[in-house]
Parts: sequence; structure tokens; C-alpha cells
Amino acid sequence: MVLTRDSGGPGADGGRTGSPAPGRARWAAVLAVLVTAAGLVAVPSAQADESRPTDIELLEKCDNGTKKCVFHPAGDVTLVPGEREAVGDRAWNCTPDQQTSSRTWEHTTGESNSLGVSLRTEVGTKAFGAVFKIAFEASYKRTWSSSRTEGETTFIDVPPGEVGWVTVASKTQKVSGTYELIFKDRFHGKRYWYVPFEAEGPAEDEPAVRSQRSRPMTEQERVEECT
Repeated sequence: MVLTRDSGGPGADGGRTGSPAPGRARWAAVLAVLVTAAGLVAVPSAQADESRPTDIELLEKCDNGTKKCVFHPAGDVTLVPGEREAVGDRAWNCTPDQQTSSRTWEHTTGESNSLGVSLRTEVGTKAFGAVFKIAFEASYKRTWSSSRTEGETTFIDVPPGEVGWVTVASKTQKVSGTYELIFKDRFHGKRYWYVPFEAEGPAEDEPAVRSQRSRPMTEQERVEECT
């Protein structure tokens, strides 16, 4: 009789058929670690789920949940020459002689910015608007205003058969920089936020350029204004 050994079947470890082989046990442990790691990767953190707020939402939080909100101007302030705009009523000279006419006019220059948001409310200045104004005036030693109205009575000389008018070109001042906001508690997952910002407004210290213009009336204008 020939006796043989079955090294792969049950009982090959001396009859302990209920225990896995050492190699199988090691593989089972590795698989358990991989499954656990995959589970950790698949579950995003709460911070990753947070969406970025808009720049306007961030500015509205200035001094409304922040422990610090400041504007940092960058570079020099830029003076921008305004475009000529006609103001007041036109002066029509239907006579054969040159005429001098007086025209009273008003012209208002407002502000604008890169976010298209107002720095003011109906009753005053918004918090981030006040922060901007303080930083601008401290950095450049210039006045920042949201609106400027100029007006006067101007005498214009109009040649015979022509129409005359007054033009005004108001200079504006432009500055760019960055808002820095530090929150007391995390806002959308972060405590530090930065908002780039550029604003343009009336240059209070720069008088508007006034001029007078005239041109010959058209035949239709002559009929409408002189008959």
C-alpha cells in the first residue's frame, strides 16, 4: 500500500479545518484596510462641501460677523478726464447779429465700482463703503465722495443763425485694492477672505472743465425755432 499526503485539502494543517490558512488571514487584513481607506476618501469633509460666497456677500459681512474688515489700496490714485456732456438749455440765435445768452445748468457726477454695488444706503454709508472711504482718504490725502453736483450760470456767444450750448467735463478719480476680511467664526469654511475691488468717483479737488460750443442750425431747426 502506498500512502500519500494531500497538502491542499482539509486537514492538511493537522486536522484544524475551522481556521483559515495564514496567507488568507493576511490578505483579509489588507482588504479590510483598503476598504476602510476607500471609505474615508469617498466621504468629503464638511469644509469641502462649502461653496465660495460671492464677493458682494462677503462685503455685506464687513463689520457684520467679522472681527476685522479693512481695505488695502494698491498703487497710486488715477485721475481720469471726463467726457464732454451738454448741460442746460440750448441758445438759438435767429437774428443777423451775434447774441450773448445766459444759460443756467447743473451737472452731477456719481461713483461706480467693479462689483456694481452701491457704497451707500438710503440713510447713510454701508459698512464696507465707510471702510473704503477711510482707507482711501488716509492713503491719498484726498476726499472721496459718492456724488458731486456742480452748477452755475454761463454766458455764451452765439453767431447769427447758429445754436449754442455749454459743455462740462468732470474729472474722476480711480483706485484699486483689496478688502481683507477676518471672521470671528468660519464663514463658508474659512476665516480669512479677500475681495479685489476697484472704484471710480468724482474728483472733489478737480474743477470740471467748462466750455461753450456752437454750430449752424439745420433748415428744420431754423423752421422750428425761428418761425
